Order: sequence, then structure tokens, then C-alpha cells
Amino acid sequence: MLLKSLTSKQLIHTDQMFSSKEEVVRYLVDQLYKEGKLHSADEFYQAVMERESLSPTGLEGGLAIPHGKSSAVKEAAFAVATLRKPIADWESVDENNRVELVMLLAIPDNEAGSTHLSLLSELMTRMADPAYKQRLMAAQTSEQFYYALDYEEEEETAAPQADKLILAVTACPAGIAHTYMAAEALVRAGKELNAEVKVEKQGANGIEDRHLKKDIRRAEAVIFAADVAVKDPGRFAELPKVTTSVAAPLKNAKGIVGEAIQKAKKPSEQDVEDYPEEDEPEEKSFKAEIKDSIMTGISYIIPVIVAGGMTLAFAVLVAQAFGLQEVYDQEGSWLWLFRQLGGNMLGTLMIPILSAYMAYSIGDKPALGPGFAAGIAANLIGSGFLGGMLGGFLAGYIIKFLKKHVQTSGTFSGFVSFWLYPVAGTLSVGAIMLFVIGEPLAFLNNGLISWLEGLSGGNAILLGVILGAMVSFDLGGPVNKAAYTFCIGAMASGNIMPYAAFASVKMVSAFGVTGATIIGKKYFTKPEQEVGKQTWLLGLAGITEGAIPFMINDPLRVIPSLIAGSAVTGGIVAYFGIGLNVPGAGIFSLALLEGQPLFLAASVWFGAALLGAFISMILLIITRKHKLKKQKTKLETEEEKQWKTA
Repeated sequence: MLLKSLTSKQLIHTDQMFSSKEEVVRYLVDQLYKEGKLHSADEFYQAVMERESLSPTGLEGGLAIPHGKSSAVKEAAFAVATLRKPIADWESVDENNRVELVMLLAIPDNEAGSTHLSLLSELMTRMADPAYKQRLMAAQTSEQFYYALDYEEEEETAAPQADKLILAVTACPAGIAHTYMAAEALVRAGKELNAEVKVEKQGANGIEDRHLKKDIRRAEAVIFAADVAVKDPGRFAELPKVTTSVAAPLKNAKGIVGEAIQKAKKPSEQDVEDYPEEDEPEEKSFKAEIKDSIMTGISYIIPVIVAGGMTLAFAVLVAQAFGLQEVYDQEGSWLWLFRQLGGNMLGTLMIPILSAYMAYSIGDKPALGPGFAAGIAANLIGSGFLGGMLGGFLAGYIIKFLKKHVQTSGTFSGFVSFWLYPVAGTLSVGAIMLFVIGEPLAFLNNGLISWLEGLSGGNAILLGVILGAMVSFDLGGPVNKAAYTFCIGAMASGNIMPYAAFASVKMVSAFGVTGATIIGKKYFTKPEQEVGKQTWLLGLAGITEGAIPFMINDPLRVIPSLIAGSAVTGGIVAYFGIGLNVPGAGIFSLALLEGQPLFLAASVWFGAALLGAFISMILLIITRKHKLKKQKTKLETEEEKQWKTA
């Protein structure tokens, strides 16, 4: 791609003085409008600032690439400004970034998935070369900058024939910036070491520059520079491998390529011969493997949670809003079928999918069957998502153990991979889940119910606090189910307070997550923000499962945050003696509350849920902020060590 085709000398402004990000963006937007690239400057400026609110567009090394996709853009273009005085407070991936080069991208709506990603990836690739960026920054005039944009592409000469072919795969969670910057760094390091490096980018555009079979056969080693699971790693089973993070090539690409060359020179049995067809690229640390497993499971259950939760919410809200409770409860009715559809997606599908893809992340395709079996077993024993996670780990590591110790080749290799591993893994994990975990979990549930029964009566406030904590402890798991069972039993015995507290608390986690991802959105990832936008609707229907992805991803911080707010809510409802004698949860339970005048009961009941959600929201934001600060400190320490040893 020739960058000059998307800009002009009139859109490039060097050595400018600005005091803020907004001032830079406004200036460049006006230049684009002046050159006839926009229908409306104000509308496009708004689109750019809305994008700025989602995640940082400042990167590292003094670079920022704000961008907007809007119908106000006539044709794709970008404007540039180099700054005489760097802007230090531009929100950036690297918090120490001081922005001195700004490239504003204007993309029409109908080119959002093509030109947008192509231009971003091209810029990231070129900016990975320090010499290229230095040449741009050294430009004194717009003309010099303009001609420097495509200097290499126009002046490039044929490189000498390399001695070795090294393959690489780069992938980062966002699939844009670091994916391409790491790829470019590896290619340049290969040239310095007289090795040809071909890189497959697994990014936002899918798989780009996919490695051909002939290259895989000819290659002498492969590098995996990725922070997410590499797609189809079995293609490289016969190659020595170097595994690292996607950011590592930006700091030490030459060392990584050198390690790959070294392995290629002296391939050991471990490097080449011990890899069965479906094996992992290279051993990860236990901590990294656990993290990757959890993240993979979350990515696959989010669509199920959203679709199932919204379907169930639809059925609940329609039934309560239009007085169709009898239709809702009548087996075979249209509303009952919607209820079953949404309920089964959450209650039947969600846990097996979580377990299966957690196992898949650890043990690859042979672990899918045992992973699904572990999830089904978790449902059978009522262990909820916590049991499903444990089952996913068990299934993955059982298959990993079998792949390491039960290997064959030739005719029987397919039989072992696609029959022995799944069947043996399913029987093993099924036996552990059903006969080892099942009894202790049942004992725990029965013990919890008996304990709660002893807290009723005079200890009503304490009971409300404990019920609130239990509801949000595992969001539909055994502890939550124990609380539900107790509340239903208490209702049958004439004590209607526990269920009112239970129903109010069921809104807390969903509201808290939505509030946290809106108020503190800069601390949460884009997928978390998207899920957070919808959990409040699930909360209105009394569905807690929308918060599960957050809990799984960071249980040590999220669980206490949700418990704190939920305990307050339960205690308030119990203190006012509010009751509910109809099973079901959701906002329309307001009209059925008892124990106080209806307006007071409804205000306290719903107000308690909002107060609890506010407490949980504040704690979620504080703990996430602390986590990110801790990660930053750790990263800076590691980088300092790397620079000292480099």
C-alpha cells in the first residue's frame, strides 16, 4: 500500500504547537474538511472523540493514531501533525508515551472493515522500524514528510538470498497494533542474521499471509509470538519452536530469531520427534496455561450467555408485564417454550461449553469431548460454573498427560488421537467429577441449607446479609442454588422475607457490572464493555449469569466486590421486613411485595438493589485499577531486567 495515495502535502503539518489532544484532533479534522475529504467537520470530530472514549489511540514511542469511521467522510484519507512540544497526557497503551507524531485516519462507514484495518496494519508495520519513524520525525517540511512516507517501498532493492527459512506467527488480543509491529520486527531481525523470516499475522482481519505447505516443509524452525492461542498450531508439529509474547520481538527480535536459528542448527529429539500431530507448540508455564484456558473458555461462553440470557429475560418480562404468569408456567405454551430455550442455553449449554473450550486450550482437539463431558457432569452434580472450570482443567490436563505418555505413529496415530484420547479422557474426568467431587458438593449444599434454617427468626438481618453474599458468590452455582432452595422452602413454610431479599440481590451483580464498565470503562477491555452494556437488562429479569465472564476472569477481586454490595442489599430488605410470596425475580416483582405499604416496599426493595450495585461498582473499579497498576509495575520491572541483561 502506498500511503501517499491516502494523503497529500496539504494534509501534513510539521513542527506544530498544541496544548491538548482535543486541539490536535480539531485542527486535523478542519484540515481534512478544508481539503474536501469530509461532508461535515463537526460530525466527524464527534466520531473521532467517541472512538477516543473507547480505548487509547496513543501507542508508544511518541506515536498516536486517532481515527474515526463515519458517514461524514467522503473518501478515506489521513492527516498528519508533528509536534514541537510533546503531549504527555494523551491516553496511550504505554502510559509513559509522550505524543509527538499524530496521524488522524478518516474512514467512510462502508470501508470500516477493509480500508480501516489495512491502513492501520500498514502503519503499524512501518512504524515498527525505528529508522522509518526517525526519517518521518526528521522531516522539516510537509514535502519532506510526504516523500518519506513511501521511501522504502519505492527505493527497495532485492535482498541477498538468505541461508535459512524461519516461519513466525504473531497474534495479540486486539489483532492490530502489536500483531503487525512484531511481524515487522522479526522480518528485519532475520535480514540482519541472514535468515528469511516469513510471518503469518493472526489479527483483526483473520489469518493474513497464511503459511503455505511448501514453506512449512522447507522451514527449519517456527516462532510463536502471541498473547492468544495460535490458530491451527498442528501445521508446525514437525518444526522446532520458540514461543514468546507478542511484545517480545519489539525489544529483542534479533535474540528471538537467533534462538530459532540455533534450534534449527541442532534439532534435538525433543524439538522435532516428540511432537504428535495435535501437540502443543512448546510448553507454557503453568500460570500462563491456566490463564489462556480461562480466557478461551470465556470467549466461547459470552455469546451463549448473552443470547440465552436475553431470551429468558424476554420471557420473564413479558410474563410479568402483561400478567401472563399462567402462560409462562403452562408446559408447551409459546412463552414456556421461550423460557425453556433461554433457560437451557444458560442452564444446560453454558457450563459444558465453558469446560470444553477450557480443556481445548490445554489439550487441543482431543480434549473437546472430555471437556463437554466434564461440563455435563458439573450440571448433573449441581456444581455450577466453578465445577465446570474445575472439570475443564481436569479434562485438559488428563488429555495432555495421555498425549505425553501414550503415543504411537503410523497406522495407529489417528486411532490414538481421535478415539483413545477422547474416550479415555471422558471416562476419567467423568468418574472424577461424578464420584469424587459429587458427594462432597452435595454434603456442602445440605450443610448450607441446614445452617441457613438456623439463622431465621430473630437473626433476620444477618440472614439477609448471608443470603445476599451467597447469591453473588458463584452466580448460579451450588452456593447460589442452596440459597434459592432455602428461600423456596421458607416461602412454603410461610416465611416470605428470604425470597424478597433473594430477588432484590439478584439484580445487584448485573447492575454493578454495567455501572463499572460505563463509569470506569477505561479500566475494562472492549469485550468486557460490550457484555457490560447488556447485563443490566438481564438484571431486570433477575438473571445473574451476565456477570460470570467478569468473575471467571478475575475471581479474587470480582467475587468480594459483588458479595459486598449484595450483602448490604440483603440486609436492608430483611431489616424492613419486606416479603415476596411468588417465585420469580425481576423488576415486575415490585407490584407483589408485602410487609410494608406498597410504595415504601417497592422503593426500599429496588433502592436496596441500586445501593448494593453502586457499592459493587465502586469496588469493581477500584480493584481493577489496582490490578492494572500492579501489572504495569511488574511489566516495568521485567523490562528493566531485560534491558540490564541485554
